[in-house]
Amino acid sequence: MESKLFIKTIEFKRDLVEDFGIYPFNIELIKNFKRLELDSPVTFLIGENGIGKSTFIEALAVACGLNPEGGTQNFMFSTRETHSCLHKYIEIPTFQRRCQTKFFLRSESFYNVVSEIDELGVSGYGPRSLHTVSHGESFLQLIQNRFTENGLYILDEPEAALSPTRQMTLLCLIDELVKEGSQFIIATHSPILISYINGKILDLNNNFKEVKYEDTEIYQVYKMYLDNPYGMQHKLFEDID
Repeated sequence: MESKLFIKTIEFKRDLVEDFGIYPFNIELIKNFKRLELDSPVTFLIGENGIGKSTFIEALAVACGLNPEGGTQNFMFSTRETHSCLHKYIEIPTFQRRCQTKFFLRSESFYNVVSEIDELGVSGYGPRSLHTVSHGESFLQLIQNRFTENGLYILDEPEAALSPTRQMTLLCLIDELVKEGSQFIIATHSPILISYINGKILDLNNNFKEVKYEDTEIYQVYKMYLDNPYGMQHKLFEDID
């Protein structure tokens, strides 16, 4: 599957940065970043809150020509410009092949994307307005109708709108699209999504180090808690007291 990737290399133009003491360059993750090689059709970016996952994946999406709030390369709207300048320092040496479509899906600004879709009156997003169904249903309706073969899809915490069962539905959709030549780069906290058998997990807490599923903090914390929820609560509450 490696030969089918659209993006195989992501580089940080460090020599153009004038001051690593200001945002976003003062984020430890960015300070240490130089170059990233991708070799899987699905790459998961994991890490603690505040580590810089969303900042990084947003910059990657914008560097690919996508709207920072989400959507395809044809979405030009702006509700409020809060994205960083990091995309100007991200370089993708060359797309390995031409992708049929690109889409940036981020949970925090999805409402704005849906409003833009309705405002433009564009088709291809399903039989009903995405505003007329639940948050989770709108996510899946968009993916089922708008994501096609040979596409590049950048997702930021898609699990935020989805129940565990629907996350498994998303896994099935991802697998179908991968088999049709698509590539995904996903920032997530979901133990269900990162279990995808054909994915690679990169730990941003450890400078993009590749990690096995069972060795991730996400898996270990969920397993520890679910194996003994009441015992964990006693420990947590005693520690708080």
